[in-house]
Amino acid sequence: MASSAAAARRDGRDSDSDLDLTEYLATDPLNPNAEATPKRAPSGGEYASRESKFVLRDTSSRLRSLGIRSKTCCWAVVALAAALWAILASGGFFAYQKYTQAPPDGLSPPWYPSPKGGTARAWADSYAKAASMVETMTLAEKVNVTTGTGWMMGPAVGTTGPAEKVGFPQLVLQDGPLGLRFADNATAFPAGITTGATWNADLMFARGKAHAQEARAKGIHVLLGPCVGPLGRMPAGGRNWEGFGADPYLQGIAGGETVKGIQSQGVMATIKHFVANEQEHFRQGGEWGLANAMSSNVGDRAMHELYAWPFYDAVRAGVASVMCSYNMVNNSYACGNSKLLNGILKDEMGFQGFVMSDWLAQRSGVASALAGLDVSMPGDGLGWADGKSLWGPEMSRAVLNGSMPLDRLNDMATRVVASWYQLGQDSPDFPNDGPNFSSWTDEENGLMAPGSSTDQEVVQVNHFVNVQGDHKDVARQVAVEGVVMLKNDGILPLSKDSPLNIGLFGEDAGPGKGPNYCKDRGCNQGTLGSGWGSGAVEFPYLVSPVEGITAIAGEGVSVADYSNSTGSLSKQPRMLDQDVCMVFANADSGEGFLAWGSVGGDRNDLFLQKGGDDLIVQVAEQCKGDTVVVIHSVGPVVMERWIEHPRIKAVLYANLPGQESGHALADVVFGEVNPSGHLPYTIGKSLEDYGPGGQVLYLPNGIAPQQDFDEGIFIDYRYFQRAGIEPRFPFGFGLSYTTFELSNMVVSEKKARTPLPSARPNPAVEPPSYSTESPSTQDAAFPADIRRLDKYVYPYLDKEVLEDIDYIEAGYQYPDGYDVAQPLSGAGGDEGGNPDLWDTYVAVSVDVKNTGDRKGKAVPQLYLSYPETESHAHVKFPIKSLRGFEKVELKPGEKKEVAFQVTRRDLSYWDVESQNWRMVDEGKFGFTVGFDVEDDGVRGEW
Repeated sequence: MASSAAAARRDGRDSDSDLDLTEYLATDPLNPNAEATPKRAPSGGEYASRESKFVLRDTSSRLRSLGIRSKTCCWAVVALAAALWAILASGGFFAYQKYTQAPPDGLSPPWYPSPKGGTARAWADSYAKAASMVETMTLAEKVNVTTGTGWMMGPAVGTTGPAEKVGFPQLVLQDGPLGLRFADNATAFPAGITTGATWNADLMFARGKAHAQEARAKGIHVLLGPCVGPLGRMPAGGRNWEGFGADPYLQGIAGGETVKGIQSQGVMATIKHFVANEQEHFRQGGEWGLANAMSSNVGDRAMHELYAWPFYDAVRAGVASVMCSYNMVNNSYACGNSKLLNGILKDEMGFQGFVMSDWLAQRSGVASALAGLDVSMPGDGLGWADGKSLWGPEMSRAVLNGSMPLDRLNDMATRVVASWYQLGQDSPDFPNDGPNFSSWTDEENGLMAPGSSTDQEVVQVNHFVNVQGDHKDVARQVAVEGVVMLKNDGILPLSKDSPLNIGLFGEDAGPGKGPNYCKDRGCNQGTLGSGWGSGAVEFPYLVSPVEGITAIAGEGVSVADYSNSTGSLSKQPRMLDQDVCMVFANADSGEGFLAWGSVGGDRNDLFLQKGGDDLIVQVAEQCKGDTVVVIHSVGPVVMERWIEHPRIKAVLYANLPGQESGHALADVVFGEVNPSGHLPYTIGKSLEDYGPGGQVLYLPNGIAPQQDFDEGIFIDYRYFQRAGIEPRFPFGFGLSYTTFELSNMVVSEKKARTPLPSARPNPAVEPPSYSTESPSTQDAAFPADIRRLDKYVYPYLDKEVLEDIDYIEAGYQYPDGYDVAQPLSGAGGDEGGNPDLWDTYVAVSVDVKNTGDRKGKAVPQLYLSYPETESHAHVKFPIKSLRGFEKVELKPGEKKEVAFQVTRRDLSYWDVESQNWRMVDEGKFGFTVGFDVEDDGVRGEW
């Protein structure tokens, strides 16, 4: 990346230039997101109608957020339409036209050629096997394994074409990060944000492992998760809950452990979304009435130290796939951004697997391949289920006419096949014969390609295989350890055996209309178990808090369920005649292809939804006894109206707990388990506390909305500390029923300090090489015996097309900078980058003691402070940066030593001048171990 966002926008050209999108987008401005399609997809007309209403509704909600009431809002919309008409009528057509046409893109610096896979020793055997297979593939087979067959052209959300003659199957790809989307008899695990709140690396691994066991048993090759992007720059961002928290180190550990867990079962993990897709508004061209997606303009240092950081961990863990995001980055679409894909991901990080597009995030044909994209998903090009692929037959033609280098296609196919071998999916034990469920129907029988209008045989598509096993235990443990106790004035834990009357208030306490009432969980009703969108799943069941608390309460405990009560509580005083009133409230969000009321993906604010704040205050003021507040939320909420209320004695933040919600909460409330969750983000006192960089851009500021990440590396707690803003609850905060003490920090040097890493090592192995002989046109000819399905993406070309192909028939225009080979980065050299970055340079140990009277789990957190030196006065460092954490269980009075291994990367910053990770080689590094970022605990230095 350029050293500043502005430089990144003006320097160089990238690869999004071989296709003019203006004409297409002018005729199809409402291009719905692929992952929006329900099991029974509506027609295109129904989609367009719903999307039009959605855009208008979102405009209205934005006006309301500015203080304009509903009637005024309607008049405002009319006035806006009248003003637009006046502009057009007065000759302002050309001014209007600039907001409906695609502006130039491809402004991120070029980085070519795309590095070849097969240079890492850990992948050597897989690449050797892959090379033998790819060498014997026809052109059509190479295209097939790198192109999806089209939306709804297979039982899963994504399917590649096979290479049958060489024995390579169709790969089956399925959402998502917290369970199997559109699948029956599968577990609904807690969300990523809940998993991050556990601060338990072992649980992160176990959740990934259980998830993959279910995927494998359902016949899935590639899981579309975990998610570490968005990072959480904006606390109201709609998909933050799919990731693990607003800190790159925490996201990196959680993402890496999840990848390891998934791939331990022979299933390919997909780390996503690469990169800087931090809000849902304007994330994709056509979704918000604009032709173009937003550009996230990110400086070089912030890109490396924040947004790309957790992807390094995933690559280091051996992840098989990386999904590029919808948005533009520095005004180049992420899936055609050569600096991102070729330069940072494949060169610096040493990524050996394949890059796939998010569904319809690909914006160009040959150019995206040159920029580093390896797999096109779902295979359709710029429109849903239209069969007009940017690759498929167009890729075959591009190779035959010489515009697409065969060498690049060979690398793309080899990366896919090598990943299949790397995960052991060539084993006879792996289910390579397709999935045993359908994403498109709940019935036993259906069509294999329901997106096609061609007559097809009705066959069994759902076998209703139950893959849950004992995974409810993992789900429950994650949910339990993800509960963060924010306040407890001695009321918790409640006794199960003493006489006690408990009243449960708020819709969020009960089952509502069932967890699967709304498609893709796209509404907020009943208790909140997950956010909405492609990251959501079908719940096999959802234990509500009412059910969980009632089930665990002893004989002396009376539980009254008022979750369905409506109207004023003051008119129903008997309801509030309780020893303890537990009031439940929530805040929901999700992916931008769905809207719930005025919430169009991203939250409109940080307040509780559905009157939650009012209900909490009302219950606290009128309950005869004390009040306990329970929050289920996709992220931080502002709680200033009630957090210091004297009758609110406890607050539990249960995040998004998945199917075992009520059981997990009851375990904590009644003391079966000591709460051990810690916040994976900062809870501020207002949305404004998060600074300018923490604000979602709700209204477009141009035809291609621009969002400048001017705050650099200072987001969440880094911003709070730098700006001197006191949070309501700091990052890493969490209370327990017992107490812990830290002592005896020891800091030990393991390697001597040097400014830059060791020299980049030579490749451990050489990547495969292939014949340069041009393929025969017959390799791409439609087989005579094939029965074509309408809109299905094939790699073949008709005879008349093949006869008209001339070598470089139109003189392909390669992107600027394509013929300038870039120097290899000193930060690269292996999976995860230069191996020296992962060496331990400092070991820090502390003693942790349980000083209370209950068994519990402590989470000591290591924070780094950089030296303040004159030579680095120009470099702005955070006051503290998370660089380690451990979760350790202790009995009363027990003491254990906890050790942190601090790597060169942990101690370094990204130097935009040397384009490498640089360590400050003078002054003292400071180390603090505490129980949150504001806790100074024990200190040491090096």
